[in-house]
Amino acid sequence: MAAAPNYTAQIIMLQQEIDEMKEDFSENDNAFFLCSMSLIIFLMQCGFAFLEAGAVRSKNTTNILIKNLLDSCIAIVGYWALGWALAFGDCPNNTIGLFVGYSQFFLANFSNYPKFFFQYVFAATSATIVSGAVAERCEFANYITYCSVISTLVYPILTHWGWHPKGWMALGITSGVVNTHYDDFAGSGVVHLCGGSISFLAAYIIGPRIGRFPEDEDDESDEILGHSVPFAALGGFILMFGFLAFNGGSMADIVKPGEGHIVALAMVNTILSGAFAALTYLIAHYLYHGKWTLLLTINACLAGMVSSCAGCNKMEPWACIFVGVGAGLIYLTLSKVMIRWRIDDPLDAFAVHAGGGFWGLTSVAIIGHDGVVYAIGNTIGGATDGGDQIAQAFAQLGWQWVCALAIVTWSILWMWPIFGLLKKIGKLRVSEEVEINGLDIYKHGESAYPLHAYGHGWHDFESAPDTKVNHSKHLPVGRKNRIMSVHPEMSLEQLASVYDRSGSVGETDQPKRLFMNQMERRKSRMIEANALSALYLDDNEVPERKNTNSKTVNLQVPTTIVEAPETEILTTEEEKKESNWM
Repeated sequence: MAAAPNYTAQIIMLQQEIDEMKEDFSENDNAFFLCSMSLIIFLMQCGFAFLEAGAVRSKNTTNILIKNLLDSCIAIVGYWALGWALAFGDCPNNTIGLFVGYSQFFLANFSNYPKFFFQYVFAATSATIVSGAVAERCEFANYITYCSVISTLVYPILTHWGWHPKGWMALGITSGVVNTHYDDFAGSGVVHLCGGSISFLAAYIIGPRIGRFPEDEDDESDEILGHSVPFAALGGFILMFGFLAFNGGSMADIVKPGEGHIVALAMVNTILSGAFAALTYLIAHYLYHGKWTLLLTINACLAGMVSSCAGCNKMEPWACIFVGVGAGLIYLTLSKVMIRWRIDDPLDAFAVHAGGGFWGLTSVAIIGHDGVVYAIGNTIGGATDGGDQIAQAFAQLGWQWVCALAIVTWSILWMWPIFGLLKKIGKLRVSEEVEINGLDIYKHGESAYPLHAYGHGWHDFESAPDTKVNHSKHLPVGRKNRIMSVHPEMSLEQLASVYDRSGSVGETDQPKRLFMNQMERRKSRMIEANALSALYLDDNEVPERKNTNSKTVNLQVPTTIVEAPETEILTTEEEKKESNWM
């Protein structure tokens, strides 16, 4: 009788093959997940580009767009050459490994490309934050310099401290019942607090844009509006979309049980935090100003999403009320403080990213699953040894603040000498002439729009059929002259912006109300004659006015607005007879 075949060995071999296949599938699934999230995060560069382009004046659009392009280009080269090695390279020496990695330069002997690509888009995000703070007056070579330093040195070493298993912030402190570690799931600190801190420093050193603040500190600041609300809004929506991948993708893996749940939780908490921040700011702004603002609400929403980065994986959705409302109020406060300090940050990069980043590091230690609120609640409920848990929670909160201070200090120590040196040699900021006329033509030789479509700066008389107002001299703050296109269908607010004045006129603001009254009369005449009647100067001199057939009117903005008497629009024949007007 033949012996029964032994299938045990075959079953074992088959099981091993199945396990290997499952491991391969898991590795591929994780790689696909990480690459997909990275692509969406990379799209945030487009969001920053549109947001910043819409927030600047038309004469600087090309400049801000090429900066966002170079963020991606410079960051990939720097992170490939040095950044990855400093951040996640192996470090046999445990002491040195606390602060920096020093292997896998130029990705030598390295093959985990999905993780590299994911970390690269984070590095590019940290660098691009700064461009908005120095918009419209930063020298282009200076931008290339600081972008290279941030993406190659400053940011990678911070990520080593916080996200490498051997980094000193990640290891934390272990003493008795206390065991702290750096808790930052998606980069509230190492990405956003880093970029926001450098933004503050850059805006402070480079100084405000011409016309942003009056010479008299007691006077109200003059807001410089961007040229395209739709661009800024589109950029904001793209960034909101990108933040979902920014936070959800930080899970890195997707195949193990429960990982998909954490990814979804992170995304839900991200959008909830942004929503509560936006609503908080919108209501507060309406109560104070009586207006439902769009652009600032977008910034508040982004601040809420930045705040969610640290703890979106370990907070219950209800906690987003705490995170979002706090982020909205912090953004409101810091944006006002920056104006009070006369620091010009056109995109509110400091308020959004530094304020939101610090609040994120703080809130995760307060409202996270192992935070202060839960520790106190468990103590009151008698579920655990309350004293030890509360001590651990407050120690963790303190460690988060220590790490936040380290991030700010490291960022400032690197960038202050660089910005200071560039300012010393005159390479930090463009000249006054370039700033007034716009960086697009002077620095790039490319205008974002046809020249006759410009609302600020350059124009082409022959190709522009519109009435032109030619201001040839730069006057003191608040009365800045520009070369402007004036159309009959322009609103009063747009006409007011021609003369660098706000269209929002208070009841007690007599000069502005007189100015708007003048604009009301001038607009009605312009609609009929396609020309703008003259504004009278303080000494009642009448500025030069040319024949309306040439579609050109030269006006000098008065240093003090006074009521101009009613005048008739002269016909073409009458104008020809008036030699004093020619």
